[in-house]
Parts: sequence; structure tokens; C-alpha cells
Amino acid sequence: MYTPQDHTFVVCAYQESEYLETCVNSLTRQSIATNIRFATSTPNALIEKQAARCGVPVTVNKGEAGIAGDWNFAISCAETPLVTIAHQDDVYCECYAERMMERVNEAVRPLIYFSDYGELRDGVEVDSSELSGMKRLLLNPCKIRALQSSPFIKRRVLSLGNPICCPAVTYVLDNLEQPLFRSGFKSNLDWDAWYRFSQRDGSFVFDDWVGMYHRVHEGSETSACIMDDVRTKEDLAMLKRFWPAPFARMINRAYSGAQRYN
Repeated sequence: MYTPQDHTFVVCAYQESEYLETCVNSLTRQSIATNIRFATSTPNALIEKQAARCGVPVTVNKGEAGIAGDWNFAISCAETPLVTIAHQDDVYCECYAERMMERVNEAVRPLIYFSDYGELRDGVEVDSSELSGMKRLLLNPCKIRALQSSPFIKRRVLSLGNPICCPAVTYVLDNLEQPLFRSGFKSNLDWDAWYRFSQRDGSFVFDDWVGMYHRVHEGSETSACIMDDVRTKEDLAMLKRFWPAPFARMINRAYSGAQRYN
């Protein structure tokens, strides 16, 4: 059985985000106290200040550059078997850690835990959108606990797009092979990771409630990838892992229209 001391939120901080303090506050106000760490490749006074509030040091990544390198480094900063990479712009509901712990302890060989998510648009919480509706439809089979470990179901929920929000995920490192992320993708390195995880023995533990809010703003990496069509190209590459090329292109055209509002 995992306990709260077996979990760490690693704040993956970058440059000087005006939203970092709000993110950190959502972690320090969790209904159960777990661990918090800070990881960055761009150390600065703002990040140091927020880490000092939590009484933890900032660990600086001096190794592999890029998103995959930063995320793998963040994972390595934790000394616990359960790790959530907290993206600095996002906000977690106060029961996220508590519900995660309960669901992971109930699961059969959990690989990842993930909740549903909402969006923060101009500071307003948005629980539903066209894209989130599509993602929730894809995840319907994972609501059934008996199906969460099915290799077929794990692949099917990923076969029409990436319905799993990366910051909503907690990694069960006891059951995963590291490094978790591979370079080569700029936008879809998480989808690539879920694809590889789906081939392992174990469960995708989906908790059907909004456990965190992903902030959408022009300065985010997600928005940048959408604007320069990086995501559309990477989506097609991922879809080809599940479908013949003509079908993959057809699915990608339908998916790319909705994602521009993500």
C-alpha cells in the first residue's frame, strides 16, 4: 500500500511564469500532504522564492536539453515511487493527491493514474469544450475498472487522439521503465509515452472527475505547437502507429480542427 510519503509533485518550472505561485498554492493546499520538489533548466529568483516557501531546494537540470530532457530530469528529482509532474501554469484541485492515492491502491498493477481535467481560459474555469467532449468519449472504456488493464482497451483509447492530459497523470515508477520520455517529439512526447506504456502489463487508472485545470494562454508550449502546426504533423505520425496511412490522415483532419481550440 502506498502512503502520502510515497508521492511527489515535481514542479517543472521554466523562466519566470506569472502563474507559478498559483500552481504552487494548489499543491501546498492538498487535502493530504505529500512531497514537493522543484526542477528547472532556467534557474532564477522567482523559482527560488517559490521553492523557499515550500522549504525545498531547486534542482537544476544541466544535462539533456528540451522537453523530454526536462521531464525525465523532473522524474529523477523525486525519491518516491509515485510522481506527478506539475506544469507551472496549471492548478490542481485540493483532493487530487488524496483521490490518486486511493485509486492507485485499489488498482491491479497500476502504470499511471490520471484524472479528467478542465481548462483555465483568461482565469475562468472551463469544464467542457468540443475537444474535451471528444476526449471523454475516447476514455469511456477506462471508466470500467475491469477494462483498465486490457491491452486492447489501452491501445483503443489512444488510437483516435491523445485523450490523457499530461499534468493530470501520476506515474507509478515501480511498474514503468525509465526514462519515461523520448526526444523526437515536441508536442506528442506524452502520447508517445502512453503508447509505450500501453504495451506493458498493468492498468491505466482513470478517475472520472476534474482533478486539475490546464491553463490555456498564448505563451504556453501547447499554444505554440498548435500555431505552427507542429502538433498536426506529430498527431499524424502517432495515428499511423494505429491505422493505415489513408485512415490516419482522415482522422487527423477531423482531430486537428478541434485541437485549435485546446
